[in-house]
Amino acid sequence: MNFPEEFLHFIWQFRLYGAQTLRTTTGEVVEVLQQGTLNKNAGPDFSKAKLIIGETTWVGNVEIHIKSSDWLLHNHQVDSAYENVILHVVYEDDAPIYRKDGTILPVLVLKGLFPLHLLDNYEALITSTNNFPCEKQINRVDEFLINGFLARVLVERLEQKSTEVYVKLETLKGDWDETFYHFMARNFGFKVNAIPMEMLAQSLPQQLFAKHKDNPLQIEALIFGQAGFLNQTFEAEYPNHLKREYLFLQKKYSLTPIDISLWKFMRMRPQNFPTLRLAQFAALIVASNHLFSKILVMRDYRNSQILFENLPVHPFWETHYHFNKEADKVSLQLGKSSIQNILINTLSLFLFAYGKALDQENFVTRNFYLLENIPAENNAIIKQYIDAGVIVKNAFYSQAILQLKKKYCNEKKCLSCGIGIKLLKQ
Repeated sequence: MNFPEEFLHFIWQFRLYGAQTLRTTTGEVVEVLQQGTLNKNAGPDFSKAKLIIGETTWVGNVEIHIKSSDWLLHNHQVDSAYENVILHVVYEDDAPIYRKDGTILPVLVLKGLFPLHLLDNYEALITSTNNFPCEKQINRVDEFLINGFLARVLVERLEQKSTEVYVKLETLKGDWDETFYHFMARNFGFKVNAIPMEMLAQSLPQQLFAKHKDNPLQIEALIFGQAGFLNQTFEAEYPNHLKREYLFLQKKYSLTPIDISLWKFMRMRPQNFPTLRLAQFAALIVASNHLFSKILVMRDYRNSQILFENLPVHPFWETHYHFNKEADKVSLQLGKSSIQNILINTLSLFLFAYGKALDQENFVTRNFYLLENIPAENNAIIKQYIDAGVIVKNAFYSQAILQLKKKYCNEKKCLSCGIGIKLLKQ
């Protein structure tokens, strides 16, 4: 039979070896008082197990392998972390393993102890060619169990994404406002132009805008100039005015613009062109400088989208997508889905990261409240789960599903998934 070691972890963790009396290969009775805690880091597979082997009660670690000889293959015999192993659980015993004092390590063989349908269930999931392993079976799982695991997966997602926040926070010497500004800029790039937007933020410290908060044109000049868009000849007065302002400010602050070639326009709807996104970003800074400080004192996050509505975008962009290209009537404002994207990927993330970093659970709770009041994202991945019968009420669950798909389903980690484990045990 071909299965990974993790399958035996599953059998041991959930005591699926039946009700029969367990015995070591030498005939001693094994009574499992506590199977231990699954270890996801280096070291023995289960820690803090409590077993009665023969007449002796043991507390320590349990190591699990397909074959007992894997102990030697993995060089555990020279690793002090394995000296406290009290039981070696295997599928097949093919070699005796000795402790340092010369005594044989007790071995429990699982072969023949668990129902074969558990292995059939596992192989059905792991060999599935569906959109995700349990696509055809997930509708058999209780909604309460699914939602419980999705909540756990969402926390995993936020914790992983928070790591990036903390790295940036450290480079910016603990300045949350500036860190938020960098992530907001990146978000305004909406994946395609995220990198040049982040580079723009790095070249323009937020404190620079504070010096010109009463002059929107200068803020626009700083942003478009540093983005590299003002190093050309213009016909219209607005970009020429921006250029004059920028040349003055560039010299004053010794600014170096980023390369204009970094910006991507190809295969994009004009509404998503970086020029319009930069105009909207400039308008956001004009309307709400030091935005993070305002978000922290908000009480009703259901109205947080208001921060991104009715932005004072310069009227030049009503008839342009680019400085030298006129267009029919252009919508100056961020669309509803774009605002929701920002709320999910920046506001929600920072409430969580800030709350965790400062050990203030109220901000973590506000993050969840915000996600629960944002409609679920509408994309191909979410649709796969909805079509399979999963109820996706809001962004809390759609964000969790994106994590589930990426970190569990795509990697066939059904043995680590609460939903997969439920199906495997059926």
